[in-house]
Amino acid sequence: MKTTKFQSVIKGISGIRPGSKAPESVETPAVPAAAGARRSMVDNAIYAGGRRVLSPSTPDETIAALAAIPDGLAWIGLYRPSAPELLEMENDFNLHPLAIEDAVGAHQRPKLERYGEVLFVVLRAAFYVDEREEVEFGELHLFVGPNFVISVRHSESPDLSVVRRRMESEPELLALGPVAVLYAIMDAVVDQYAPVVAGLETDIDQIEAQVFEGDPQVSRRIYELSQEVLDFQRATLPLTGMLETLRALFDQVDGTIELKRAFRDVLDHVTVVNDRVDGFRQTLREILTVNATLVAQRQNEDMKKLAETSNHQNDEVKKISAWAAIFFAPTVVTGVYGMNFDIMPELHFAWGYPAAIGLMVALSTGLYVMFKRRGWL
Repeated sequence: MKTTKFQSVIKGISGIRPGSKAPESVETPAVPAAAGARRSMVDNAIYAGGRRVLSPSTPDETIAALAAIPDGLAWIGLYRPSAPELLEMENDFNLHPLAIEDAVGAHQRPKLERYGEVLFVVLRAAFYVDEREEVEFGELHLFVGPNFVISVRHSESPDLSVVRRRMESEPELLALGPVAVLYAIMDAVVDQYAPVVAGLETDIDQIEAQVFEGDPQVSRRIYELSQEVLDFQRATLPLTGMLETLRALFDQVDGTIELKRAFRDVLDHVTVVNDRVDGFRQTLREILTVNATLVAQRQNEDMKKLAETSNHQNDEVKKISAWAAIFFAPTVVTGVYGMNFDIMPELHFAWGYPAAIGLMVALSTGLYVMFKRRGWL
């Protein structure tokens, strides 16, 4: 890809019209790496005509090789670089300090920005961990210039060595220049979303079964999965605008029909993923509503059973109390006449004993009739 074609594409990024002056980078002195410090460079290659011609070991060698190969393309892969390492490349590749700060600090949302002739792209990779049934996220930053691509990974995923091998096996695509590398990386990131979508769908199916089984832990799992879906949507949703911007810019440039088709294909995949994820959020909201309804129903049923048990206990208490009162009345009479005093009313009457028995029967019968009428027996 010629430099002029790349420049015509990136001039429209971030609302800057073609022909307008790009913002100047703030000059920051390069900080040399300390002796013995860990180098983050994973791979460094110079391509010409879509084929690897050199593998420099340092950024300085890369700059020298690009000066010697006018149509060359440099692709530098970095893994968790330090600030001094990126600052070494600032002046050589005209990297903006704000972009370097973002690339070092990470924790950025997906975005596409232009700094002069360099595009700064942030992508959020995602992958599903079956063992924990969780979605993990990685962060990838790209500096895309007229004749170079610098990739900065902050996680193991995505594995850009796979992308590099794919591009090296397709020299015609790699010969299209740095934007072709950008496409390949974005395509790899988006392709990794498919297993995540499948994993989330499986989790939602399991949650639906748990809801109707009455699992008490399902509310917590619904909340946690909703957070994962929301985080996943934050990674995928901005890609739509980024890809539409790139595709619109390619429409203004001749000779980029293959790249326009490539980015349109990635956009189609992202649109499908976003639709599925949006459906997941709606489904989880509905599941949460259904779960709340079922929980309320179960609570009402428990309260009803508790009330029925309480009423049954009250009935039993009433019966026990009634029979206790019935048996207590004869006990009072026998207790009075069992005190063995000589002078007591009716103690020496001939009909005293039958009268006492009759009194006990009368009291017991009266109490029984009274409690029966009140429903205690």
